[in-house]
Amino acid sequence: MGVKIISDSTCDLSKELLEKYGISILPLHVILGEEEYKDGINITPDEIYRWSDEHKATPKTSAPAITDAMDLIKACGADGSDIICFSISEQMSTSANVMRMAAAELDMENRVFVIDSANLSTGVGLLVVEAAVMAQQGHQAEEIREYIESLKPFVRASFVVDTLTYLHRGGRCGGLTALAGNALKLHPQIVVENGAMRPDKKYRGKMSHVLLNYTQHLEPALQNARHDRVFITHSGCDDETIQKIYDYVKSLDLFDEILVTRAGGVISSHCGPGTLGVLFISR
Repeated sequence: MGVKIISDSTCDLSKELLEKYGISILPLHVILGEEEYKDGINITPDEIYRWSDEHKATPKTSAPAITDAMDLIKACGADGSDIICFSISEQMSTSANVMRMAAAELDMENRVFVIDSANLSTGVGLLVVEAAVMAQQGHQAEEIREYIESLKPFVRASFVVDTLTYLHRGGRCGGLTALAGNALKLHPQIVVENGAMRPDKKYRGKMSHVLLNYTQHLEPALQNARHDRVFITHSGCDDETIQKIYDYVKSLDLFDEILVTRAGGVISSHCGPGTLGVLFISR
């Protein structure tokens, strides 16, 4: 018994982190034409990119299946444990509602606590890890839930997009904007606030330089971050660029852990290859 932690697959935590903290994953779905896949189970981001480029179409995504949610919740709660479930922002998906409906179908509403992260990617992951640490320390579910809810406004999630093509295909920017942006090598910074995404700065030039500039511009905010961990999350950047970002963040000597993760299929479907973000919790 105790508290078990479930997150939907948008948390973008590595297999090593999931195992370390005992976190279970409920996959969202990625839809490529007539075929439907489970995020992180039978589809990879690189396969998604290849399909999208070949078909000149954007992948679609959908919430987890309620049957999958019921199976996972039932398995995690079989020993009598309470369960905390994390979802991507409810403004972006109905994942949280699927979890609630699954708990209701199982008559486990009094043991299942669903948290709308109001975030995405490792913005969710930061909260999931915090909850898992507390669970390992023996805290009760309601205590964990209350603390995580108080922490949500302090999560800082942003990323810079390499290509506007995927945002355009998904209806998130006009064709002329995408054409002009790609021609001028414009790379917008996207910030997550109050559960929604908004554009912020626009960078121009080679992506490796852009991402370093983006990270350098974050330094004042990083100086005010909690020191336990920071995520560098990307959707398929080259190793040299990732290393430059890692080395810069490490040079600040602020964090106990600098965790590099690759975005999963759902997040990659919407941002496209070459996207990178630095995500942390502010003090």
